[in-house]
Amino acid sequence: MTSPALAIWAICAASTAAVIIRPFRWPEAIWAIAGAVLLILFGLMPVTAAVAAIAKGSDVYLFLIGMMLLSETARAEGVFDWIASTAVIYAKGSTVRLFGLVYVTGIVTTTFLSNDATAVVLTPAVYAAARKAKADPLPLLFACALIANAASFVLPISNPANLVLYGGRMPSLGQWFASFALPSAAAIVVTFLVLRWTERKRLAGACVSDVERVSLTRGGKAAFVGIFATAIVLLIVSALNMQLGLPTALAGIVTTLAVSAMARSSPIALAREISWSVLPLVAGLFVLVEALDRTGVIAEVGRAIHAISADPTRGAAISGTILAFGSNVMNNLPAGLVASTAVAQAQPPRLIVDSLLIGVDLGPNLSITGSLATILWLQAIRREGQDVGFWHFLKIGAVAMPLALVAALGTRIALG
Repeated sequence: MTSPALAIWAICAASTAAVIIRPFRWPEAIWAIAGAVLLILFGLMPVTAAVAAIAKGSDVYLFLIGMMLLSETARAEGVFDWIASTAVIYAKGSTVRLFGLVYVTGIVTTTFLSNDATAVVLTPAVYAAARKAKADPLPLLFACALIANAASFVLPISNPANLVLYGGRMPSLGQWFASFALPSAAAIVVTFLVLRWTERKRLAGACVSDVERVSLTRGGKAAFVGIFATAIVLLIVSALNMQLGLPTALAGIVTTLAVSAMARSSPIALAREISWSVLPLVAGLFVLVEALDRTGVIAEVGRAIHAISADPTRGAAISGTILAFGSNVMNNLPAGLVASTAVAQAQPPRLIVDSLLIGVDLGPNLSITGSLATILWLQAIRREGQDVGFWHFLKIGAVAMPLALVAALGTRIALG
């Protein structure tokens, strides 16, 4: 390997490690951007190439903008408090039942709005529910984080990484269900059982059920309708094999403006409450991936995938497992980009591509920086005064992810 290539690898590795460790507790975005800037300053990547890499993420940025606008609008209009009160009432004093309600809600939210929506939209509502019920919030918050990835291949729209991996060759919904219905169910069930067992002590005992549920305002109802309408739009757009970013951004903007007009509040003030740092974080990751591509690593990955394609069953197990763990080294969004480019070069059998998707979607449940959704989840709980360290998350993920991965990959391989 040449000296420039080694330097690129060193900067990318250090930047990724800093995103995970967060030295000085600085935001993750600072370290991703710092890595990108160093690549340019040392002449390891032309400015034009960096700009082109950032532009590749335009659909992801638009998707996140729409989701964050929807989330903040719903928060401002009390939708999260209303959902929280409803969940607490139906839990009827049982912390275990409240945990189950949160998990099921997470499945629905991830399936129809994406794993990022579960992190951004559902997490604040779950924290509010825990506060109202006077229950330990951590098991409920972990349910949000893990189901966001475990249910992220139920539908093509359940995870933006799905669209990245398949590119312009997205299978039909019929083919999708044939490949992923049972593996998704396996991942969801195993993840629930593991989380329920690991958090059994925190879930012991009763919780408060007698809470007041204030009726939704006109703005709150409009925000709720906006979220529901966005889910329908995403399903239609996905069925048409179109990009999700612009429709999501437009849905978020329209909902925000409509609700602000009803509430006679400033949409600018609302936008200021959003954690915009996630956008430069994603941009920095795109630059790091482009730099790695320039070292020839993606071509090597493509050759490796082509080689193991001779035995699709063995190749599916190996490739899905490697990508699952690799997603925690470099985050599943750039890992998905690497895999997508390599797949386009290698043209492996469908079984291997499907196993790669399971790996890139489910693998991030191992660590706190494995997926963008988990980073968004972390930012959401920090806004509520909570925090979860890398090792705390890893202790749960080290049990939940491998077991769910074996179940999902095993089921998909058994389907043939």
